[in-house]
Amino acid sequence: MPHKANILLVDDRDDNLTALEAILTSLDQNLVRASSGEAALKALLEDDFAVILLDVMMPGMDGFETAAHIKQREKTKEIPIIFLTGAGIDRHQVFRGYASRSIDYLTKPFDPWVLRAKVEVFVELYHTKQQLREQSRRLQRELGEETGGPVRPVVTQLSDRVAEISENLEQLRARIVTDESDSRTVAAVRDLDHSVAQLTRLVEAMRGPA
Repeated sequence: MPHKANILLVDDRDDNLTALEAILTSLDQNLVRASSGEAALKALLEDDFAVILLDVMMPGMDGFETAAHIKQREKTKEIPIIFLTGAGIDRHQVFRGYASRSIDYLTKPFDPWVLRAKVEVFVELYHTKQQLREQSRRLQRELGEETGGPVRPVVTQLSDRVAEISENLEQLRARIVTDESDSRTVAAVRDLDHSVAQLTRLVEAMRGPA
């Protein structure tokens, strides 16, 4: 079983954080609170996160500025961000958000089911990436222990794991709503699909002729 993913909730109001926790608690992941942009950046230094839910309107460092700092850091630049914004946001602010390489927007009051579904997609993408990294580390370790011996058992094991991950990815693709508002989510899944395809070709090359 994969370990629980960390989900960062950033909002300056405790009642909003409590509402987000109520919506996401059924995902059974680690929900981490941050009441400011500064607190969010500190949390990101301490742990890895699958996705960030970021309120736009906060005193001091607002959501867009916080996102810009997140995307400037090598460790955190690939973490997806879902901006949570009130109604009436102007186009200039929307441009700032996408210039910060955010993933998506939800306007308050948002549909709890839509929010939960979006977060769940990113959590599952995170778990899939972690599986790929772990399998890569295991392969490197086991190849190192071979000391020049045959590697076919290792390649066979890796091939089985890639097939399992590909199946999980197929199920994830089937669950995504491919409307315009989710275009970046769909693109993220396609990028991961491309990576899995490359890994599959690598495994086949290592396997060699039958």
